[in-house]
Amino acid sequence: MNPVEAALVWFNDPLNWTNPGGILDRLGEHLSMSAAAVALGCLIAWPIGLWLGHTGRGGGLVVLVSNVTLAVPTLALLTILPLTFLGFGQPSVVVALAVFAVPPLLANAYTGVRQADPEARDAARGMGFSGWQLLRRVELPLAVPYLAAGFRTAAVQVVATAALASFVNGGGLGQIIRAGFGLDIAAGGGQIIAGGVLVAGLAVLLELVLALVERLLTPRPLRAERRRAGRRAAQAVAGG
Repeated sequence: MNPVEAALVWFNDPLNWTNPGGILDRLGEHLSMSAAAVALGCLIAWPIGLWLGHTGRGGGLVVLVSNVTLAVPTLALLTILPLTFLGFGQPSVVVALAVFAVPPLLANAYTGVRQADPEARDAARGMGFSGWQLLRRVELPLAVPYLAAGFRTAAVQVVATAALASFVNGGGLGQIIRAGFGLDIAAGGGQIIAGGVLVAGLAVLLELVLALVERLLTPRPLRAERRRAGRRAAQAVAGG
């Protein structure tokens, strides 16, 4: 039996779905870790990005933080953080994944506020809006499509990367892959492929769902402008 056939057999075994440590258990762990990490990333990145975008300062800081956090390998964080007070398990995984989620959340929050219509901003100031009112009632609503885009990128990246949690006893779907590697290739090859398919399938499904949500949150004029920008970019590439 080749590994693909073995993976199909593994999927068709009901016990692999319902047993403790089976697909449903690991899926719940994977989603809970990912959700906590993205939520933590939002709590950190969104307020900072929105405020820096509102003040018009700190663009260089946003780029620096994004580049630094992207340069740090998630696997390295997963190796280091369990040696701190966080210990092995889900807390260290959530913190490591949150660091990974910060760059797209921070960059898109900053960009969203900076891209707010200057005329709408000036009109609000002319109406006597304070800085906080301007941010809350004008800039933040206009930045929602950018926030959704950053959330989508961060969530998909975190879900795909959360498979590494198994290296520090964090659980998740990666545990299925790791258990397969604990067997010889003839016995565990199908399980390894099945685990990989589960992680990839979950990431793709999340991408499709969040892409739809992002589209619903993006006003039609902005959608049209993005399409025109995409066509111009494609034409520039083709012309080059």
